[in-house]
Amino acid sequence: MIDKEMRSKAKGLVRPSITKPVQPLSSHMHLFLLCVLFLSALFLTLSEAVCNLQDRESLMWFSGNVSSSVFPLNWNFSIDCCSWEGITCDDSSDSHVTVISLPSRGLSGTLASSVQNIHRLSRLDLSYNRLSGSLPPGFFSTLDQLMVLNLSYNSFNGELPLEQACGNESNRFFSIETLDLSSNLLEGEILRSSVYLQGAINLITFNVSNNSFTGPIPSFMCRSSPQLSKLDFSYNDFSGHISQELGRCLRLSVLQAGLNNLSGEIPSEIYKLSELEQLFLPANQLTGKIDNNITRLRKLRSLELYSNHLEGEIPMDIGNLSSLRSLQLHINNITGTVPLSLANCTKLVKLNLRVNRLGGSLTELEFSQLQSLKVLDLGNNSFTGALPDKIFSCKSLTAIRFAGNKLTGQISPQVLELESLSFMSLSDNKLTNITGALSILQGCRKLSTLILAKNFYDETVPSKEDFLSPDGFPKLRIFGVGACRLKGEIPAWLTNLKKVEAMDLSMNLFVGSIPGWLGTLPDLFYLDLSDNQLTGELPKELFQLRALMSQKVTENNYLELPIFLNPNNVTTNQQYNKLYSFPPAIYIKRNNLTGSIPVEVGQLKVLHILELLGNNFSGSIPDELSNLTNLERLDLSNNNLSGSIPWSLTNLNFMSYFNVANNSLEGPIPSEGQFDTFPKANFEGNPLLCGGVLLTSCKPTRAKENDELNRTFLMGIAIGYFLSFVSILVVRAW
Repeated sequence: MIDKEMRSKAKGLVRPSITKPVQPLSSHMHLFLLCVLFLSALFLTLSEAVCNLQDRESLMWFSGNVSSSVFPLNWNFSIDCCSWEGITCDDSSDSHVTVISLPSRGLSGTLASSVQNIHRLSRLDLSYNRLSGSLPPGFFSTLDQLMVLNLSYNSFNGELPLEQACGNESNRFFSIETLDLSSNLLEGEILRSSVYLQGAINLITFNVSNNSFTGPIPSFMCRSSPQLSKLDFSYNDFSGHISQELGRCLRLSVLQAGLNNLSGEIPSEIYKLSELEQLFLPANQLTGKIDNNITRLRKLRSLELYSNHLEGEIPMDIGNLSSLRSLQLHINNITGTVPLSLANCTKLVKLNLRVNRLGGSLTELEFSQLQSLKVLDLGNNSFTGALPDKIFSCKSLTAIRFAGNKLTGQISPQVLELESLSFMSLSDNKLTNITGALSILQGCRKLSTLILAKNFYDETVPSKEDFLSPDGFPKLRIFGVGACRLKGEIPAWLTNLKKVEAMDLSMNLFVGSIPGWLGTLPDLFYLDLSDNQLTGELPKELFQLRALMSQKVTENNYLELPIFLNPNNVTTNQQYNKLYSFPPAIYIKRNNLTGSIPVEVGQLKVLHILELLGNNFSGSIPDELSNLTNLERLDLSNNNLSGSIPWSLTNLNFMSYFNVANNSLEGPIPSEGQFDTFPKANFEGNPLLCGGVLLTSCKPTRAKENDELNRTFLMGIAIGYFLSFVSILVVRAW
């Protein structure tokens, strides 16, 4: 939106307001303004530059169209505009404006068309602001001296105002070298007939990522702009095949077209781009094999082709890419083994081959040569044999995932050699000896995420508090041993995990009661005790979890690898890249718990999910649940709860799921708010519930019927007395 106050200010300086009947004065006032500007220039010393009057007027109109949420532009109209913030002029006698550079200034409003009148403009940088609206018609072709245009990270919308070739106009040339329109709301197709792009013979960088462009990617630019070094089309809606024309961009070092709807095979012409350093094509619908000719790209530093439909094997000579730092081929249909030549990629920092159909043993791969490797993800494949000891010689490793394979054996004490290790996921394998594993891993000083789900089947977990040394797991924040069928009680040593924030103990064979000390873990906000054999009542102390009682000041702590809350860890569903993306939740479903739901549950005001289904809870639904104003999901089904559904629950505006099926509840179902949207099945199995989605009328209870009879009887007596009194008065009057 245009800031009216600023715009009126600009109008007052350039075009003083006059009443409409006196139209001729407008031109005189304009001449007067020019005279004022000319006279003001006389007061400047000869050594000072005086910016071009037309440029100055254009800048005034520009400032009138924008405002700043940070602080106003430091543009004092009484001084030379060449001294204004973000403005640079050339050394010519007319001092033309050549640069407007106002990045990250909190500017909002629209881009005034007056900018097109600054004909010597060579650099325009308005990036990282909040400008909106469409770009002015003819914007690109008018500014033919522009070399750098950066409008990234704004909210410009609509189609690009690109003139289409007509007659001799296609022979025009433009000076543009860097064009960055990324992270806006722009849309439409980028057509081959564009006069501007056909004439951009000096273009080096073209970035339109993170918009909504459609149609084929404009690979025709490789014909008109032979100097192109960087092309970024990622995060759009481009479709169709990747054109072979990209092979004409012989100087291309960066090609990014990920997260679009591109299909077909990767054209072989791309493998001829000898200067290519980054090839980024993930999250499309690409098919076919990774051609062996890719190993010709000796300068390639990053190869990211994940989340496509690629098949075949990894090229056996992949090790020829000695400059490779990032190889991400996960979530495809790649088969075969990991080529031994990969060990020659000694600069490799990140290797992700998760969710493919790779197999074989990893023991022959010389991981010891990968001394720069920090992140290794080989999860969800079919690797066999023991956990390769050679990975423990990769001293830079911070994250390891071998989840979802067929690895056997035990965890080696050599893991302690990885002093920087902070993330380890070995879930869904065939590992044994959980006692030994935990004894060793508690010595990993920087370990913050440990997921061992679906291993150690039917073993007994160590339970004594002194099992964990005083300095064991000093930084552990995420701990998961779900679906292991572990026996015993909930381990007492867990009370020493003072920094744990998310804990999954679900799908085991734990017995006994839920220990109250769980409520003393200061940072715990995600707890899953589902599908065990726990008995007794819910401890009141559990509902004193500090992290669920008040909102914690959170940081954007990105995890080294994504976390999967489902112990199966097979799909990309429920994937979390940040710890604080986890929902604040308590899952204690399908156990053998009894007693009532403590009223203290109302203290957990940060809680988003509460699932207590499949137990033997009795008593009423606590009215205090209405205090959980952030609650999104509440499941109390398959218990022995009685009484009515509190009407106060209708105040839980964020609740999108509610289930009380198969209890002994009675009375009307609340009929306000989102309760009208919950399905009938979520209330069935309660014979005395009525109304709402059950579509059954709520008959009066016996007490209510007696009250009605009493009221009728009393009303009859009152009417009788009244009629008797009236008849006596009538007789006396007679």
